[in-house]
Amino acid sequence: MRKIIVIFTLLISAIGWAQDARSEDIKVGLVLSGGGAKGLAHIGALKVIEEAGIRIDYIGGTSMGAIVGALYASGYTARQLDSIFNVVDFNTLIQDDIPRSAKTFYEKDESEKYAITLPFDDFNVGFPSGLSKGQNVYNLLSKLTGHVHNVSDFSKLPIPFFCVATDVETGKGKVLDKGYLPRAITASGALPSLFSPVVINDTVFVDGGVVNNYPVDEVRGKGMDVIIGVDVQDSLRTRDEMSSAFEVLVQINNYRTINDMVKKRKKTDIYIHPEIDDFSVVAFSEGKKIVASGETAAGLVRQKLDSVAAKQKIKPKTEVKFLKRKSVFIKAVDIQGTENYTRSYVLGKLKLRINTETTYERFNEGVNNLSATGNFQDINYRFREDENGKFTVEFTLRENPSKMALRFAAHYDDLYRTAALINITRKRLFTNNDIASFDFKVGDNIRYDFNYYIDKGYYWSIGLNSHFNFFDKDVPYEFVSPEISEQNNVPINEINLEYGDLTNQLYVETLFRRTFLLGLGIEHKWLRYLSPTIGIDENENLRTVFENTNFFSTYGYLKYDTFDNTFFPNSGIYFEGDFHFYVFAEGMDPSFDQFSIAQAKVAYAHSFSDKFSAQISTEGGFKIGGKDTRSLDFFLGGYGYKRLNNIIPLYGYEALDLRGDTYLKSSLTFDYEIFKKNHISLSANISNVGDDLFSTGQWADGIDYSGFAAGYGLDTFLGPLEVKYSFSPEIDESVWYVSVGFRF
Repeated sequence: MRKIIVIFTLLISAIGWAQDARSEDIKVGLVLSGGGAKGLAHIGALKVIEEAGIRIDYIGGTSMGAIVGALYASGYTARQLDSIFNVVDFNTLIQDDIPRSAKTFYEKDESEKYAITLPFDDFNVGFPSGLSKGQNVYNLLSKLTGHVHNVSDFSKLPIPFFCVATDVETGKGKVLDKGYLPRAITASGALPSLFSPVVINDTVFVDGGVVNNYPVDEVRGKGMDVIIGVDVQDSLRTRDEMSSAFEVLVQINNYRTINDMVKKRKKTDIYIHPEIDDFSVVAFSEGKKIVASGETAAGLVRQKLDSVAAKQKIKPKTEVKFLKRKSVFIKAVDIQGTENYTRSYVLGKLKLRINTETTYERFNEGVNNLSATGNFQDINYRFREDENGKFTVEFTLRENPSKMALRFAAHYDDLYRTAALINITRKRLFTNNDIASFDFKVGDNIRYDFNYYIDKGYYWSIGLNSHFNFFDKDVPYEFVSPEISEQNNVPINEINLEYGDLTNQLYVETLFRRTFLLGLGIEHKWLRYLSPTIGIDENENLRTVFENTNFFSTYGYLKYDTFDNTFFPNSGIYFEGDFHFYVFAEGMDPSFDQFSIAQAKVAYAHSFSDKFSAQISTEGGFKIGGKDTRSLDFFLGGYGYKRLNNIIPLYGYEALDLRGDTYLKSSLTFDYEIFKKNHISLSANISNVGDDLFSTGQWADGIDYSGFAAGYGLDTFLGPLEVKYSFSPEIDESVWYVSVGFRF
């Protein structure tokens, strides 16, 4: 009996002691350092801290620590954060790789031509302030923090929070604890040379880690009794471990932060330092391992964490209502910060309609599209909800002061052969919404391309372009047989052909039903091709001129394009229709008859898995009238070149092998991505090419031409690198195609 009383007394004492300990209710502050991809270890550490039952009362973070800390402070659990970051494509996120579907037709063409772009104001070559503007990061954080979009005082978040950024002009650290949460944490994480600086209230900020990568004093100053710190900062690396200028810059910054940590570590009650020396600050692909390292490191201090938890009162956790809806009703759009661009231009790029329901996905596409113009350094936006659940979107834009750019690209194919492209682009040349661009192409063939475009957004845009293209190639004798049909037969199989085209166009275009591009224009085309290998001209030069004519036409076109990738599409639909009416001509044919050419193409891409996809397409064209004008016939064959006039690719044949005033073609391609950006493909195409196929019924009397191809492709920043082997059973011959770089 006495033993029972003693045991009972001890239990009562223990319970009382525990209650006394709990009654202390100590406040715990959490410090999360910067460290780029290494900051994912914060998530692993937070898992263990949660399991220990610790209530975090304040969070202070820098850079990646600010991002993880802000999301945790807004109500996410560590496991939710793990799930979120597990599916994020960090390469797309960091590189501002804007989805192709979010770009306008003009911007799609521009982004698929140039490999390198540099500022060129006052004809001085410059360099961008960062590899990325951070727009994709901002879009993601805005979405993830949408449930606290009305919170301007970060101490009112489910867990009070602040982050640290660096004022570029003063070099001093700034504690950001008020404002718009996504903007503050992107400023804290604007790592110099990787991300562009962020402007908040006219102050330019970069990564807080430059001056304070571990804000332990600031967290302690919030009245915290115990500090838990997770340190994921870099250690010093050897010369062999630094392979880029970016890593050298990181090393220089590490000198100060490592010295600072000697004192700051002593101010930390529970110090968690994951083993992450094997990872770089951009090793986001190793995310799972980095998160696991954070769990392991926190597990080593689990007893200390349990001890802290025992000294806190258990309080019910505030329920966080995350946004589950996929769309918002936008009643108004407020745009500030524009000087050179009109409201209609911005709304046109955003594709926003007022007083309509808009999905978050469509809204983000619009923001990406505005970013793709390159006209804005910052696109800051915020949703404000009224009592009826309707939203006003407030945009604060900062225009890009740079007006000129110098751009470069390189290409090789079997038709134009080697080419290097030098481009000068000038924005706001005559009006606020215009852009002028001149491509000079040097290599085996000299060419140029000039474009002037006045972008009116939703209204009719105006364009003027002029381009000259030239190539020489050995072609079958049949290529020019229509032009010399009345002459005596020449006993040769091939001739050397020099083909030149100068085209000038004036056009207007607009978005039709927000997705189709509808355009109308007038065109002048000077077309000349000749052979220096046969015949003698009127000046007794060794050559035969087959065509030397100026054509004048009106034309219209309709385009629809949702392909996610031009060269290796996994999804989307493509349609293009074109109609030209040739009104008159001056040149070799004095008895010119008016004629028309119509052609269209439709293609569909579908993914069966993350790696395996297929693309099917069909296209065709025909001429109406103008029997004596044959120079604008359809010429089929080859692969990998930029299309010119009616020169159409066809597997199994050399470029310009087949000719006719009518053609039909269908193709099927299977693509498998064996490694990231590495593709193998199998293709087949069939075609009928000839004269008057529709009137004679020959378009459906069987398949005249077919070809098969197997190839390898690599998606690079220079454009696609492709090598294909093709075979045609009709001619029982094989052809190799090599195409390198963007097609221009």
